[in-house]
Amino acid sequence: MIKDKIFKVSLFLSMLTLIGCEEKTKIEVDYYEVEPISMSEVVTATGTMESVTQVDVGTQVTGIIEHLYADYNDHVKKGQLIAELEKTLLESDLKSADANMASAEASYEYAKSNFERDRKLHDEKLISDYEFETSQRDYEVARLSYEKSKADRVRAAKNLNYAEIYSPIDGIIISREVEVGQTVVSSMNVANLYVIADLENMRVVGNVDEADIGQVKMGQHVTFTVDAYPDDVFEGTVTQVRLNPTTTSNVVTYEVIVDAPNPDLKLIPGMTANLTIYTLELDNVIAVPLKALKFEPMEDEEESGLPKTVPLSQPAQASVWVEKDGKLVQTAVELGMANNIYHQITGGLKKGDKVALQYEEKKPMSESKEEQNPFLPKPPGAKKNGNKK
Repeated sequence: MIKDKIFKVSLFLSMLTLIGCEEKTKIEVDYYEVEPISMSEVVTATGTMESVTQVDVGTQVTGIIEHLYADYNDHVKKGQLIAELEKTLLESDLKSADANMASAEASYEYAKSNFERDRKLHDEKLISDYEFETSQRDYEVARLSYEKSKADRVRAAKNLNYAEIYSPIDGIIISREVEVGQTVVSSMNVANLYVIADLENMRVVGNVDEADIGQVKMGQHVTFTVDAYPDDVFEGTVTQVRLNPTTTSNVVTYEVIVDAPNPDLKLIPGMTANLTIYTLELDNVIAVPLKALKFEPMEDEEESGLPKTVPLSQPAQASVWVEKDGKLVQTAVELGMANNIYHQITGGLKKGDKVALQYEEKKPMSESKEEQNPFLPKPPGAKKNGNKK
């Protein structure tokens, strides 16, 4: 009996030892299977909406507003009459200019006739030089007076035309500065009547931090949102990177201009835009995680049961370890663009290759099982602690 017990104890200990050996922690290689992916890198910023074309429409003459033919939010076409000044004084100025020009013309014709007659008499020595020079002077004065009267008439006619204000562009009235009956005075600055903007062609003036401005280039794709339409994503393109810095509270930013087509007229000047500028945008490219380029195999791979390694015969600028026929083969690769997660591979890898990323510990099943809570009810048929059958 004693021998049987000793044999059973020895057998039990042997089984525990065998189980313990089988349940050692294993180390395996974690692989990444190469597939074509899309890569992107972004810079975020905020900006303000502006219209690309915005014109302050004013008047170059002084007068009283008699008619306003456009109001806020009206769509106007180029050349459309939008306002008119009272014309009585301007029409009187034109009539006066016409009369002055007619008088100056008559004086000019009379002086010209006298000059031509006196020139013939002077050539025949019938009048003195003094008389001829006097006639010539009168002729020049009359000619210049006539030229001035014609210029005055042109100015008066132009001022009368300025009494009618036309839209210089196709757009929308976003501001009206005057009322009917108001007197507008033309001085050094043109008196503004309207502000007209082309809202179909908008732009965003974004403020990009100095740490990110080096990545922003003309032609890059941009998406942005505005608070008025939080579910809509608008698109644009970087058209200009301005080099003049702006410093606010010791923060240096640079203006980046983004064009923003606005066919639905949802975007209006003054809105705040939240910009996402895609400084890197690649589609359907071969790439690997950054850690694949830093992977180094363990030296005792045979003893630990890991795949055998086959290094390159010559060093390469960049390489990864690819699983082939149960071995890790070091493979030279050509690098392209990179972001914070992936690095583009332009040569050396193909779709389906398995690239080593890191070593991973696999714990035994007994260690990975969750501990049972002694206060939870036991499954049916299970023995309770301390109960004997």
